[in-house]
Amino acid sequence: MGEHKKEIEITGMSCASCANRIEKGLNRLDGVSSANVNFATEKALIMFDSDQIKLSEVEQQIRKLGFDVLKEEAHLDIHGMTCAACSARIEKVVSRMPGIESIHVNLALETAHVLYDPAVVKLPEILQRIQKVGFEASERTEDTASTDHRQQEISEKTRKLIISAILSLPLLWTMFAHFSFTSWMYVPALFMNPYFQWALATPVQFWIGATFYKGAYSALRNGSANMDVLVSLGTSAAYFYSVYLVVSGSGHGLYFETSAVLITLILLGKLFEARAKGRSSEAIQKLMKLQPQIAIVEKDGTAKEVPIHEVLAGDVLVIRPGASIPVDGIVLSGSSAVDESMLTGESLPVDKESGDDVFAATVNANGSLRIEAGNVGKDTMLSNIIRVVEEAQGSKAPIQRLADRISGIFVPIVVGIALITFFVWYFAVAPGDFASSLTSMIAVLVIACPCALGLATPTSIMAGSGRAAEEGVLFKTAEAMEQTRSIDTIVFDKTGTITKGLPELTDFHSRHGAARETLLALAAASESDSEHPVAKAITAYGMTHTTSLPSVEKFEAIPGFGIRTSIGGQTILLGTKNLLSRYDVKTDSSIASIEQMEGEGKTVMFMAVDGVHEAVIAVADTIKDTSKQAITELRSMGLDVIMLTGDQQMTAEAIAKTAGIDHVIAGVLPDRKAEVIQSLQAEGKRVAMVGDGINDAPALAVADIGMAMSTGTAVAMEAADVTLMHGDLLRVVDTIRMSNLTVRNIKQNLFWALAYNSIGIPIAAAGLLAPWVAGAAMAFSSVSVVLNALRLQRVKLN
Repeated sequence: MGEHKKEIEITGMSCASCANRIEKGLNRLDGVSSANVNFATEKALIMFDSDQIKLSEVEQQIRKLGFDVLKEEAHLDIHGMTCAACSARIEKVVSRMPGIESIHVNLALETAHVLYDPAVVKLPEILQRIQKVGFEASERTEDTASTDHRQQEISEKTRKLIISAILSLPLLWTMFAHFSFTSWMYVPALFMNPYFQWALATPVQFWIGATFYKGAYSALRNGSANMDVLVSLGTSAAYFYSVYLVVSGSGHGLYFETSAVLITLILLGKLFEARAKGRSSEAIQKLMKLQPQIAIVEKDGTAKEVPIHEVLAGDVLVIRPGASIPVDGIVLSGSSAVDESMLTGESLPVDKESGDDVFAATVNANGSLRIEAGNVGKDTMLSNIIRVVEEAQGSKAPIQRLADRISGIFVPIVVGIALITFFVWYFAVAPGDFASSLTSMIAVLVIACPCALGLATPTSIMAGSGRAAEEGVLFKTAEAMEQTRSIDTIVFDKTGTITKGLPELTDFHSRHGAARETLLALAAASESDSEHPVAKAITAYGMTHTTSLPSVEKFEAIPGFGIRTSIGGQTILLGTKNLLSRYDVKTDSSIASIEQMEGEGKTVMFMAVDGVHEAVIAVADTIKDTSKQAITELRSMGLDVIMLTGDQQMTAEAIAKTAGIDHVIAGVLPDRKAEVIQSLQAEGKRVAMVGDGINDAPALAVADIGMAMSTGTAVAMEAADVTLMHGDLLRVVDTIRMSNLTVRNIKQNLFWALAYNSIGIPIAAAGLLAPWVAGAAMAFSSVSVVLNALRLQRVKLN
């Protein structure tokens, strides 16, 4: 128990004074150490001692003040699920509870996401309901999210498998005595003793196999059936029939080895599954390990190490050289280079100084920084990435819902087929032969276990979204991952998406005979005091292409025209053609082709020194290095590529031509971008929109698939279905390829899972499959599905 941090969404606030009133009301409560209410986001961050006050009491106080608490979400860890029928049953039972808005259970991740109304139902009640169904459930918090339950599960399964294998091996050995072609093999007489076999099989059946009985009991008690029911029925039939033969005095035709070996093989399959599923969630584990667990907080002039979860927004943190930055924040003092490759994919560190943003899990290189904490805990950029990946892996693609429906009705049908098989064999195929009838029935029950069917989709989604995240592509939902492959039209915003978003100097033409480097130094120095983006582009280019910049003696900005400076006794004019005309300077058309540069969408400026036109400078927002390659690859996929921009037609067409785009829609106001997307959809097209700005958010939201560049605004990323972390259009190509590969992988898994059951059940019903062989095949099918999904983790992208 102890100190807890909780974020609550509040509705009903009409002004900032409402937020202040809530803060005062909450801070008066015993046990609440701090309450910070943000009117803009309608969220309250509460620090409270759970030994003194319950969260429900905090929410009750908010309601007493005249406001309401929005529905809460909870992420749960659920253990004990064995197949899709288990996850379907949990969803069915919990969704019937009053106050439950939605619940999504992920079999592969063994997690659940619940949206509920805390005024109607409490989280402990939800957990208790899941436990009544027969599963272990607990809330996933910031402290427990990174706990590796998978390793504990693997260790437990390994221990039980070893014990089960040791007890089952003598029983398996006795099978050699049953076949004429293996009769030459030595079988100890003790192994053939019925009571010895009974003694070995019993702990396997009721101790090792207890999990199957518990699962079957819970399933049947809740009016459904799952894999545990099939395994329990099959192994119990073999075991108790053998017990009956021993008690009745017959020492022949025992099936102890069938029940024991089946349980051992199923455990082996489950162990392989657990290990493979652990590998498929490695992407999230890697992300979680990036954030440091300790932060150095400066208070009252002293620096103190504190756990990361105790850091609050507004705290001042000290970041030492070589340390990872624990939270998102703003640099207050100091300067350093920061490695942001985990966010941007760029290998070169980024220089940071006072006023610059820094992000959690990025690495401070060589200097010391003091930063003010901004986003902390689950609000950091890293936490948002982790949450997006987890939610994508936990959500359900449309294709998975079909598999869930099939699994939900599959088990009862299989039980019916097994009973029919038994009676057909007993009364028709082999009249009176109980042993043969039982063997065929057990084989049907075992080989029909729908494990592979339940794992087919979630394991592929896990592996595919995890691999995509490693390459900087974050799918928000499994549905987005599935539907991306179906798009046939892709619309790009121009500025900041296709282009770099910042002007660069592209052309510098000097008059014949003039010293180019000298003129460039004069131009760069003249613009060095200006904050205009074009001026910055000229200065940046001059600083990298000249040895040094001279000092500016006099600077005068002439609005609408340009600048007039004095350097070394020379008068410099730099701006529009009209600027030169204003000072009676004649332009020299032989210096460069103005019309050609303007036709390419460039901004052209004129430079004069002491009344003589000396140079022509062109500045443009250039396309990103990989934009042309990405657009070429997209067109090779058969996609119709469109550029949508608010720029004038001539500039837009010039950029489009450079990027390799034929279809341009220019001069579109921000509020009309969504209308353009809708008009394309009205033509029957499946449209993806790629953008980065606030003005792109409506278009991103209405598109079939919205892709936002992480280099853009948070609003755009919130509206999109996919976030591209590296600001590189090759990530768009990766997004579509990953969608195609993942859906193809899912279809492969579903095909083999359904084909396996469709082929296996008739063979088992015909008596051509021994139960232990059926058990091995069932285990192999589940493992093969998981291993096929894991192939996605080795996919090579751009």
